[in-house]
Amino acid sequence: MIAYVRTAKRRSAVDGIAPSAAILLALTALWLGSGPAAAQQDVARVRVDAVRSEPLSQTVPVIGRLVARQAGSVAARISGPILEFRVEVGDRVTAGDVIAVLDDATKRAERDLAAAGLAVARAELKTKQAQITLAQQELKRLEGLKKSAAFSQARFEDALQEVVIAEAGAREAESSVTSARAQLRLEEIDLEYTQITAPYDGVVTRRLSEAGSYASAGDELVYMIADRSLEVEADVPSNRLLGLSAGTHVDVTLDNGTKFQAAVRAVIPNENPLTRTRAVRFLPDFGAQGQAATGPLANEQSVTVQVPIGAPREIVSVHKDAIIKRPNDTVVFVVVDGMAQPRSIVLGEAVGSRYEVLDGLAVGELVVVRGNERLQPGTPVKIEEAS
Repeated sequence: MIAYVRTAKRRSAVDGIAPSAAILLALTALWLGSGPAAAQQDVARVRVDAVRSEPLSQTVPVIGRLVARQAGSVAARISGPILEFRVEVGDRVTAGDVIAVLDDATKRAERDLAAAGLAVARAELKTKQAQITLAQQELKRLEGLKKSAAFSQARFEDALQEVVIAEAGAREAESSVTSARAQLRLEEIDLEYTQITAPYDGVVTRRLSEAGSYASAGDELVYMIADRSLEVEADVPSNRLLGLSAGTHVDVTLDNGTKFQAAVRAVIPNENPLTRTRAVRFLPDFGAQGQAATGPLANEQSVTVQVPIGAPREIVSVHKDAIIKRPNDTVVFVVVDGMAQPRSIVLGEAVGSRYEVLDGLAVGELVVVRGNERLQPGTPVKIEEAS
């Protein structure tokens, strides 16, 4: 203003106007310049964003691993020399494929002996059945002599006992047949066990014996992993288990960046006292292409599981750029009737680029996210762009 007055004085000297009059004219022009035209220049250009409602489902990364649902050693069920191995380390097998073969000569002989014993038992049964028939015929003949003088009561009673004895002998022979049949089945099973087969689909990871060795019943021959029936296991902190009920879906990421979803199958009720964690098992969903979409997977392969902090809930959220931190307050500028009005708010959890609003804002209100640093209460604003 001082410069403006000095300029007016110089002009008065040139134009022949009194200095006081010149100053008065200058002040009048300055006042007129602060009118509506000047106010038009004070409108602030801002960008705004709407307060909105959205589900809050925060997660924390937990390191987990892939685990095979089936893995372990395949053992010999009977004793015998190992004739041959039909698999090598790394071979993929399907359930029922022969892994190794034991010498079956002894088992074949035992099977044949059991078959002969069954034949003897069946022949004995036929003999006992014939004796029953003979005893019944004698009893019937004596019954026909009851009215004749040749009838003997003692002989008749003896014939009755002979029928009873013959029937008991037949039942004993039937038991012998059943026992011999079972023995034959046992020998046939042992003969089948001379071929050690894969109990499930998988890959042979170790061979624990060699051809020519003697395998006792229960000796481990190979180690297998079912690498196509994998689950995800993660040791989750106990205070993060509230959001992991059965069926809850989580995001899982492999080391190569491949992502897939998995559903909670079970929370193992066994807590590690040192880490205060519990093992959680997840069923992975690799999509329509299955494991082919993820590349080769392995037992104990590391993965990252995004574990939800709690159950999802609806929240009111505001963009982080709208927030102005003050020593004793947190405010945002809300656009009301074309003017920026400050509003104190209470913030909750961070949700990406937004914050949960616990109090102070309603869904749908427009808050300033760009240009709010220079705003004063009641400043007229012009919205440049709604984000």
